[in-house]
Amino acid sequence: MANLVWQIGDVRITRVPETVTAIPLVGFFPDATPEALAPHLPWLQPHFVDADGNALLSIHGLVVESQDQTILVDTCIGENWPETNPLDRSALLDGPTSPFLANLEEAGFARERIDVVLCTHLHFDHVGCNTMRVGDEVVPTFPNARYLFARTEWEHWRTQEDPGFAATLGVTVEPIVAAGLAELVACDHAITDDVRLEATPGHTPGHVSVRISSRGRHALITGDMTHHPVQWAEPAWGIAADSDGAQATRTRQRILAEHVDDELLVIGTHYAPPTAGRLVRRGGHVRLETA
Repeated sequence: MANLVWQIGDVRITRVPETVTAIPLVGFFPDATPEALAPHLPWLQPHFVDADGNALLSIHGLVVESQDQTILVDTCIGENWPETNPLDRSALLDGPTSPFLANLEEAGFARERIDVVLCTHLHFDHVGCNTMRVGDEVVPTFPNARYLFARTEWEHWRTQEDPGFAATLGVTVEPIVAAGLAELVACDHAITDDVRLEATPGHTPGHVSVRISSRGRHALITGDMTHHPVQWAEPAWGIAADSDGAQATRTRQRILAEHVDDELLVIGTHYAPPTAGRLVRRGGHVRLETA
């Protein structure tokens, strides 16, 4: 299957998959009772909810090409599975190895071609391929890249006794810092004239999304500001991994207030294909309307 590609003015965005998995939606979101979910199923199915009521969640990276810079947004799970994670690795990935780096190269993005790696936050499924093992060593996967981490995010997690979902920092982030390839940046850092970070806290304290604006067209890569499109219809629905659920709700409500019924293309970091759409109001509810 061809990779999904979006053109936002002069900026090109390519989805490179690692995996798509089905998770019971009722339970993933504690407030998603069958009754509360029912009004949204007509637009969620078949792309985002399957026939059995499972949420379809994707783990993928997004390559953003802008002004001669090749920017990789999030690096998936890779081989760095946190030992403390209660989930079975096989529930998310088929087989003992991740296909992400092979898929990245097949899409035309060799490791050496990546200029910037941007992690929206430091949970294990967004930093996994930052590093790779060569013999007994852990080395940066993308040798020519600057790795951007929001300073707020890094300073939060490096002081936590229990890193929780950021449990792989020791093998996925700290080696990057030690190699001198990390840049700790502000949550509104500009990568190019057309691509900048936007603070979207709540899921984690220093969480960022990626705002793309070029030639009058606009897109937003969500990161984990949302995990699933249903959260645009129900912005108060959070998950257990949110560090500040109330703040996460306020962040989603802000984006809704700014962008319902406008031309912003929302590209979900965990949305199954078709992965992107626009926020529209239909019959009193907001939905993600795909092309």
